[in-house]
Parts: sequence; structure tokens; C-alpha cells
Amino acid sequence: MNLVDFSASSLSIFPAILALGLAIVTRRVLLSLGLGIASGALLLNDFSISGTASYISNLVMSIFISDGAINFGKMSIVVFLIFVGMITALMTLSGGTAAFAEWAQSRVKSKRGAKLLASFLGVFIFIDDYFNSLAVGAISRPVTDRFHVSRAKLAYILDSTAAPMCVIMPASSWGAYIITVIGGILVSHGVTDYTPLSAFAHMIPMNFYAIFALLMVFAVAWFQMDVGPMRRFEYQASTGSRLGDEDSSSASLDDELGIEESSKGHVSDLVVPILVLIIATISWMVFSGAKVLEANGVAFSVLGAFENTNVGESLLYGSGMGLLSALFTVFKQGLPKADIGNTMWIGAKSMFGAILILFFAWTIGSVIGDMETGKFLSSLIEDNLSPQLLPVLLFLLSAAMAFSTGTSWGTFGIMLPIAGDLAGATDIALMLPMLSAVLAGAVFGDHCSPISDTTILSATGARCGHIDHVSTQLPYALAGAVVAAISFLVLGFTDSLAISLFSGMCVFVLVCVFFMWLSRRPGKLA
Repeated sequence: MNLVDFSASSLSIFPAILALGLAIVTRRVLLSLGLGIASGALLLNDFSISGTASYISNLVMSIFISDGAINFGKMSIVVFLIFVGMITALMTLSGGTAAFAEWAQSRVKSKRGAKLLASFLGVFIFIDDYFNSLAVGAISRPVTDRFHVSRAKLAYILDSTAAPMCVIMPASSWGAYIITVIGGILVSHGVTDYTPLSAFAHMIPMNFYAIFALLMVFAVAWFQMDVGPMRRFEYQASTGSRLGDEDSSSASLDDELGIEESSKGHVSDLVVPILVLIIATISWMVFSGAKVLEANGVAFSVLGAFENTNVGESLLYGSGMGLLSALFTVFKQGLPKADIGNTMWIGAKSMFGAILILFFAWTIGSVIGDMETGKFLSSLIEDNLSPQLLPVLLFLLSAAMAFSTGTSWGTFGIMLPIAGDLAGATDIALMLPMLSAVLAGAVFGDHCSPISDTTILSATGARCGHIDHVSTQLPYALAGAVVAAISFLVLGFTDSLAISLFSGMCVFVLVCVFFMWLSRRPGKLA
């Protein structure tokens, strides 16, 4: 199929802008994504109806079938989501969710403590952003509900700890992928001062957005900084009117879906399935990576295993083990098999909305890739720029690309090699700052994008309305981006990490003071 070339045309950004704009204005995500897909398909096929229909059909089929076989990468994520939905429902049926909430309530004494619990869990469960958002959401939601923390606030905590932690941890699916890409860039430019792992380690304190996004989460949790739409949601939650939005998605799982909790539940009925899921997922990540190392005749190492792991396969088997352990908790209580089967179906159905949005997001991602939106955006900064400005400009461009495409990993794949080439052509000493700027910008853009799968799953994990999560998180994400941009600007001109971090911290404190002032201003809340 011959597609129209838009790599040098400003029209390449039209489908992304249309989908994003409509999603924000209409709050109808599927309609917005569908129109974005249709507009891009029409442009690529020169407005041929038959060509457009064939193109969209092929894209949809590619989600399920790739190279004549099942698209295991995408289907494993779908099954993972269904399994997590089942695990969550079974934990409710077993009474484990209620038991954990009561246990936590006896130890977590305040609304602040509930938010800090979710924040610390988000930091410590860092192996994968998908797993982080859904697992931490399932664990934290009963506790935050008891202390009247809004679902929008929980979704913000999930989203702003998942990707920022994954992007700075080498022992995560993100870290392994990034280290692999960096290794190729260093080799291609003859950089021998760093190994891929040591380069990644040096880049961690330069990933300013991830650092300040994490600090912002704890500042928001501790100081009750509720600004913009978040202030209204928190007020409504504190008065008991509702925890999320006006949709049924804001109700608790047992209220919404009619799951009757067992009175025999224990804390272990929630903790054990989650621990099994975590341990099994990490173990399979190491095992699957070790198999690749062995097949290639390479000596085993933990980092090498994570670099070569099969993330989709690991999430699938890990969630499968977690589901078996959740089933054990209800079978040992002697609950009727009909109730167990019905609960599993309820849990699976609870994920169908998120899965449908993911299908649309994957499809528009392919359209945007064929429109070559990334190449057009990257071409905007290649000429007549001061090398000192490149870190901050790469941060902003990567943010724009991730926002419009809805993918951090896709932005990494496009922008990291571009950043390496720009550093090689201008100042090789700026290599690591420029690569760090790409990582930071991609995470920021991904945070703000309504079509990002991480954004979708964070809203799902918190049982929060999707667009409500986007709108309430935006002020905090933008504040973190301002701090990061200033830090990258200082880094470019001073070449000093210490001065950059100090400058960023000063601005961060000022932002927090401003947010605290905004939070305490009188105004309409209901």
C-alpha cells in the first residue's frame, strides 16, 4: 500500500492535534481517537475511501495478528489487564480488600498518611509502569477511600510515581530498554568513557522531570496542595459527595459491580496475591532474560537478564500466578463456585473500557507513525541552534512528541538517536545531558497526553474518570516541567549538575509555596 509522505509537512501533526483537542473539549475519548484515526487514514490514502477502509482494517488486524501469528506483545498486555481485573475482584470477594483497609486504618491515622502510603508504594513497585499503576491502585484505593482522598488524587499519585520511577531505575522494563538504546548510541559515536550502565547511572540525577515529579507527589501529599480542578474533586471527596467524577467509574468496585465481600477475609488475602504477582513477575523477567543470554552464549548477569527480558511474557505469567493465588484465598473459605466464577467475569468486564481505549490508542499511534509526526517535529530544531540550548530544546521537543503520540518508548526510539547525533555534531560533552533531556521530556509529554496508555491505566487503577485524571494532573505536571526546563537551561550553560539541581530546587520550593497559597484561597469548590 502506497501512502502519502508527510514527513516534511505540518499536516503530519493534524491527526494528533485533532484527537487531543477533541478529547479535552468533548471528554469523549473514543470518539476523539476515532476521528483522529479516520483523519490520518484519509490523509495518508489521499482521501481514497476504499484505501482508507483497507488501511484501517489492516491496522486493527495488526493489533491481534503480526507476521502471520498472534501479536503476543499486545495480547499479553490485554490478558494481563483482564487477569489484574479478576485479581482485584477476587480480593474484594475474599474480604481481603476490606480487611487491609481496616488494618491500614488502624495504622494510617490521617488523610495525609493514606496519600503517603500510596506514594511510597508507587516508589517501591517500579518494575513496570503498567503493573505499578494497576497493582498500587488496587492496594491503595480502599485506604484512600476510607480517608476521603479523591480518586483523581490517587490517579495523580499513581501516574506520577510509575513512569518517573521506571525511567530512573535500571532494574525495570524501562531501564533495560533505555540502557540497550544508549549502548548503541555510545558505540556509534565512539564514546568509550562510559559503559551503557554507567552512562545510565550518570543520567539519573540529570533526569530533572522525573526527580521533581516524584518530589512534587510527596509535597502534594504532605502539604495538601490542591490546585486547579483537583481542588474541587478533593473538596467533594472530603464532604463525602463523591470520590471521583459523575460516572459510575468513581464508585468502589464492590458498590459498582455488586460483589458481596466475605466476612472471613484477612489482610493476607490481599497481600499474598499482590506479593505473588510481584515475585513471579520479577522472577520470570530474570528467567526469560537468562534464556536469551544462554542462547547467545553470554554469561548470566542480573542486568543482562533485564536487558533481554520479555516484558509481556513476564507480566502474563506473573499475573497468572497472582490469579491462582487469589483463587486459592476464596476457595479456602469455601465460597460458592458460582459466586467465584461470576466475580471473575465481573473483574474481567471492569477492564473492558480501558482495553477498548488502549486498542484505539495503539491504532492512532500507528497512524501517527505513518504520518511521520516525529520526523517533522525533530526537524524543527536541527538548524541554527546554540549547543547550550540543545538540552532544554530537546526536553521541549521530546515532550511535544510524547504528548502528540502518547508514547514515551516511541519517543525514546526516535529522539535518543537524534540527541546522540546532535551531540556528536556539536559538543560530545553534552551527550549525557541531551540524552537525559529526551528521557525527561518523553515522560512529561506522556504524563499530559490523554492518549497515553500509562495515563489510561493510572485512571483505571484509581477508578477515576479518564479526562478527569488528565485535567487534574496537568497543573502539577506543568509545574514539574517548568522546574525541569530551567534546570536543563542552567545545565546547558554551566555544565554543572550541582548548580542545575540547586537552581531547580530553588524554583521547586517557590512553586510549592505558590501552590500552597492557591490551595488556601477562597473560591467555588462544589
